[in-house]
Amino acid sequence: MCGIVSVFNKRRAPVQRDVIEAMTRMILHRGPDDDGYLIEDSIALGFRRLSIIDVAGGHQPLSNETKDLWIIGNGEIYNYKELQSWLKQQGHVFESGSDIETILHLYEEVGFDAPKHLRGMFGFTIWDQRNRLLFGARDHFGIKPLYYTETNDTIAVASEIKSLLELPGLQREVNKTSFYHYLTFQYVPDPETMYKGIRRIPPGHSFVIKDDQITVTPYWEVVFAPDESKPFSYFVEGTRDIMLESVDKHRISDVPRGAFLSSGVDSSSIVGMLRTFEPVKTFSVGSDIPGYSELEYARRTARYLGTEHHEVVVSAERYLSELPRLIWHQDEPVADPSAILLYFVAELASQHVTVVLSGEGADEFFGGYNIYREPHSLRMFAPLPRWMKGTIRSFAEKLPDNLKGKNFLIRGSKTVEERFFGNALIFSEEMKEQVVAESIHHSPAYQSPLTVTDQIYKRAADYDDVTKMQFLDIHTWLRGNILMKADKMTMANSLELRVPFIDPRVFEFAATIPTKYKIANGTTKHVLREAMKEFLPPEIKTRPKLGFPVPTRYWLKQAFYKWAKELIFEAKVDHLINKAYVLYMLDEHREGHADYSRKIWTILVFMLWHQIFIEQKYDFGPYVSPAVELRRKNVKTLQEIG
Repeated sequence: MCGIVSVFNKRRAPVQRDVIEAMTRMILHRGPDDDGYLIEDSIALGFRRLSIIDVAGGHQPLSNETKDLWIIGNGEIYNYKELQSWLKQQGHVFESGSDIETILHLYEEVGFDAPKHLRGMFGFTIWDQRNRLLFGARDHFGIKPLYYTETNDTIAVASEIKSLLELPGLQREVNKTSFYHYLTFQYVPDPETMYKGIRRIPPGHSFVIKDDQITVTPYWEVVFAPDESKPFSYFVEGTRDIMLESVDKHRISDVPRGAFLSSGVDSSSIVGMLRTFEPVKTFSVGSDIPGYSELEYARRTARYLGTEHHEVVVSAERYLSELPRLIWHQDEPVADPSAILLYFVAELASQHVTVVLSGEGADEFFGGYNIYREPHSLRMFAPLPRWMKGTIRSFAEKLPDNLKGKNFLIRGSKTVEERFFGNALIFSEEMKEQVVAESIHHSPAYQSPLTVTDQIYKRAADYDDVTKMQFLDIHTWLRGNILMKADKMTMANSLELRVPFIDPRVFEFAATIPTKYKIANGTTKHVLREAMKEFLPPEIKTRPKLGFPVPTRYWLKQAFYKWAKELIFEAKVDHLINKAYVLYMLDEHREGHADYSRKIWTILVFMLWHQIFIEQKYDFGPYVSPAVELRRKNVKTLQEIG
């Protein structure tokens, strides 16, 4: 796992070494073990390395035999040995055992089609001196991040935004449309970011920088193909087989491994499968507030599976003290409180291992979120004509807000495209009118969240409603929230996180499971639960998903209240946010008149991000956590003894 930076100078002038070094230094945490540079003609490549595979020989940038192709890459390619064997048969000569070198020779063989052949997580850039271009790609589902920007002089691509902010001439400015969408989704949807002029390379896309232009092109698409001809048992057995194969593939490394463990099916399944191959170290996190911790369930699962278990308890004080630096690590505001707990469990794990496996992606691929049961509960509305649904909605909207069943009637009268914006819907359009500054709501920055979801739903028009919801979440929630926090919070601790559920071959199989087998027997991801039951304690099989719950609802009333109020007053965001309304929500929440915790937290995270990156109130620079420094020292000592 690593961090990369690529800069192309449009003026055909050399890139200044101090610029590429400063950009690369900002992601020291992604690769504390090594660095490397290529500065040639009008391009520069910068690299930070976390040694995982070929620890001794994987220095980057890497070149081909003729030194006219160079690569820097972040990630792991799980089928690199098979590719390497095939490429050697084609006459390619390898100088290292690195998986990233395999991409370089693959590019020589198949050109821009190279990403289609890769199984893994990756973001890479290739300098093709022969054709005077930079080529690169991001993995199929967006496990690894990749951002780009353009100034008058340069086009740059990097693993993290903080590298791009070191570019001379780049202005730090809020993308107001992104801010508006953030209030809906609690993150900024692809391909934009919270910064004006900085965008993401979307998952499943490659890019070419040539003739002073960057062109971004898809190389892969998400396609569901349910097979109604197969029995339930076929999908159970197939899921078990493909997941065991994926977990085995994700074990590849030359450094110690472990796994995150909460109390649910997903992480427990990963641990249960992993222990069939090797002894396992597991890591869990919880808060010190009763009812907001899964540690007891995680301990019981660890005992059942026989793992070497470690855990950490996080108090409100510790959470708050680390929050500013962790928002800096995130690059953008993501208002998921569990992201911060993920940092603490990653910090714990980094004291023992360099690689962890985790259970992200199971819900999106196998139909695990409880909201996916909604189409079944609303099925009585399906045969009604559109005019009748409109009448029901008009009637329901006039009912008192506290009347039971009002929301059921409103949601039932809407199509899935109208009612489902993904797993987070923080502010409704009506509440946004209250919380944003008036100048924003009446400006071109205002765009309905439908502008984000409509284009995704159009590509899923032929699917049933549950599959449409999965399709939307894969293109929004998974990449914008789940994988973003997973990457940034683990890499903040120089820890490589691997996600065996989020694998092209796993998805290829999961995409064939009919909805009747995913949402069935009164539960979600029914096939997966059945497939994994031999690896799990009996009590885990039917447990609902909790993840790492965070008591922000409780903390905002007490431990966080004073901090929140001071932040609202101090943040220089009056041109974006109606502070009076935010203060009203905070006090209403504290008094118990309403639960505004998710909405308040969304605003507070944005304000803190604004202070860090726009106001530059905090001075965070290159950082390696103390746990990682200790780990590196211990490894060095063992090497010297050996």
